[in-house]
Amino acid sequence: MIQRRQLLVAASAMTAATLHPSHAKAIESEPNKMPVRFALNTSTLRGQKLSVVEQVEVTAKAGFDGIEPWIGDLQKYADEGGSLSDLKKRIADLGLTVDSAIGFANWIVDDREARMQGLENAKKEMSVVQAIGGTRVAAPPVGAHRGDSVSPPLQVIAERYRALLEVGAEIGVTPQLELWGFSPTLSKLSELAYVAAGAEHPDACVLPDFYHIYKGGSDFAALGMIEASRMHCFHMNDYPSDPPRETIADKDRVFPGDGVCPLPTIIRQLIDHGFRGTFSLELFNPGYWERDALEVAQEGLAKSKAVVQAAIS
Repeated sequence: MIQRRQLLVAASAMTAATLHPSHAKAIESEPNKMPVRFALNTSTLRGQKLSVVEQVEVTAKAGFDGIEPWIGDLQKYADEGGSLSDLKKRIADLGLTVDSAIGFANWIVDDREARMQGLENAKKEMSVVQAIGGTRVAAPPVGAHRGDSVSPPLQVIAERYRALLEVGAEIGVTPQLELWGFSPTLSKLSELAYVAAGAEHPDACVLPDFYHIYKGGSDFAALGMIEASRMHCFHMNDYPSDPPRETIADKDRVFPGDGVCPLPTIIRQLIDHGFRGTFSLELFNPGYWERDALEVAQEGLAKSKAVVQAAIS
């Protein structure tokens, strides 16, 4: 089974490499240089219950370019007396950047009062991200993501996303429209593209995820319809063939290359279309949470780089 999978990955990479010869030649001229960056989303180590400082140190020791922290962890750090400016310096001194951050501001909900409060919360979250040197934050469809929630029309969502973008412009932190495959709202790449375009804002951008694209039932070919410069960060992960798409959950995500997602082919498509952003490793696998945090981070980075190398080779 392992040999068969390796052959399929290799074949996918070889096939993809023939699609755009001019791009292949440019990439091959710098064989040791990755055309993308790699970050660690700290959900990958959530079960180890590390402090924010420990998360940063593990990320740097593992060799990542950047980190994608959860704002809840940052707020807890600050509430317990930690200095965000000191954390910013520590991150920079370790050679890391804050490529994105994970927040859950309720910006999309129909109730106007709740939505206005959600925008205020978003402003506070963005201020925390800005304080540690970050310029981007995830904007998932919180408030319209449950099966019993009301899903507003896409044009209405676009207007609300624009309002969130205006808040971000005040702070200097850009909210990235995030895909959630399990949600009745913004679960499809087509919906994500519509809302980002419909916002009619110069900072509009999207945050896709390999697992969520699969979970939501979109074809990966649809990524070609999204301008590469509008994808600053892309959540990196893989998924097994079982459980099936209908019942697969966040906890089932696995290291890149350990599942059935044709990552080299998709990544090649992204790179050929100009993607030069950050692949941020985002996993929620309980099995990884039982292991040493640094070991998990190192393996995750090595396997992330391996699928990108297969894509550009």
